[in-house]
Amino acid sequence: MTDADADLPIIDAHHHFWDLGHGRYPWLEDHVIPFRYGDYSALRQRSYLIDDFLGDHGRHRVVKSVHMEAEWDPRDPVGETRWLHALHDRTGWPHAMVGQAWFAREDIAEVLAGHAAFPLVRSVRQKPAAAPSPDAFVAGAPGSMADPAFRAGYRLLSRHGLHYDLQTPWWHLGEAADLARDFPDTLIVLNHTGLPSDRSPAGLDGWRNAMAALADRPNTMVKISGIGVPGQRWTPDLQRAIVLDTIRLFGADRCMVASNFPVDSLCATYDEIFAGLKEITADLAAADRRALFHDTASRTYRPA
Repeated sequence: MTDADADLPIIDAHHHFWDLGHGRYPWLEDHVIPFRYGDYSALRQRSYLIDDFLGDHGRHRVVKSVHMEAEWDPRDPVGETRWLHALHDRTGWPHAMVGQAWFAREDIAEVLAGHAAFPLVRSVRQKPAAAPSPDAFVAGAPGSMADPAFRAGYRLLSRHGLHYDLQTPWWHLGEAADLARDFPDTLIVLNHTGLPSDRSPAGLDGWRNAMAALADRPNTMVKISGIGVPGQRWTPDLQRAIVLDTIRLFGADRCMVASNFPVDSLCATYDEIFAGLKEITADLAAADRRALFHDTASRTYRPA
């Protein structure tokens, strides 16, 4: 890594904290869920807090961060937001956050108002119902982005000026593009690059076409994060095409990089991810690299 790379400021646009025993994280404390990286028992064994996060940064200059909701007990989605603000008041981290919301719930208006009352909240996330594979996709399935109940809650985001952080497999991005078209005042930030885990030629073709359709909507952005492949170590060679194709489709000013830590510690160290991203983007213009690692996230999440 060059001196210039070491000095490149980073806003980590997607990471998690959790304190096991404080609040409740059903997927970490109560029961094991199907997980895209397979065995995640290592995540269930310890809390992940400020000192862990700062220690993982190593030689990379992480100046600010955006906390992504960590699937806190959905019976109290604003509880996590309250806890994180207390954490910020004590430590200065995180600098912005994405809250949990369930658009079809009867209390969605109250939940969104609750999140919006906190100064660090910029967005909310709900993972819509998703088919396990492209051939199992059913348009308009209950809980999907085309479900009228989902959309009824989603339309309330603009009332509070909140973004939508979307995590879904790429074969649902057509519905995401429709959502962006129908609600042009709400920004959609696609998480984890559309989850391109199938690296076969057919899988990559499907992913690129879906990403291109979403990129055509001007009120969409993407996080280059969470692109691990089950059973394989994160390497620049494995990820190069995904990263560069995403930048080509969306442009650097609509892309931001993120660690997805500690989840992606299952497939790489923090250093492996950020050193790899710096290597992959080494030939880009300096302004584009600055956008990817810092400026896009700064503009989108306005970290305190």
